Amino acid sequence: MTTKQAAPITQGVRLPLGLFDAVPDDVLNFGIGKHFDAKRVPEMLNLKKEDVSRLASVSVKSVRYDDAIPEQVRERLEEIGITINLVAKVFNGGAEKTAVWFRARNPLLGDVAPRDMIRLGRFDRLRKYIIGAMSANDAGIRQAAKVK
Repeated sequence: MTTKQAAPITQGVRLPLGLFDAVPDDVLNFGIGKHFDAKRVPEMLNLKKEDVSRLASVSVKSVRYDDAIPEQVRERLEEIGITINLVAKVFNGGAEKTAVWFRARNPLLGDVAPRDMIRLGRFDRLRKYIIGAMSANDAGIRQAAKVK
């Protein structure tokens, strides 16, 4: 049985998202794990408690961001925060550009803004789109590096 070794990273070319890229850099400082600041994600996307309630499938009354945050809310907001950080990396950590990208209508998403996709419960589809776009971009960068 042969094992396939990962290709080395050369000339600053990044490999596409892989198994160990599941937790990207926290470029927007949301925090990770115990240090995750759940309130910052809805603030960045301008989400209301009703939106967060729908996202996490909990009652609006139980949406809170202190130490008693429901686990479902925390987990869902952390997933969204990680995805926001993936987009922020494309903009070199620029919070403003990232926020604008999430607010702007995107023709590749059916002319719906990514923020609205999240609000409407289509986060999983949005995440797949983002990861696919990033992988395609990385493949294009690798191909261009080969041509040099």
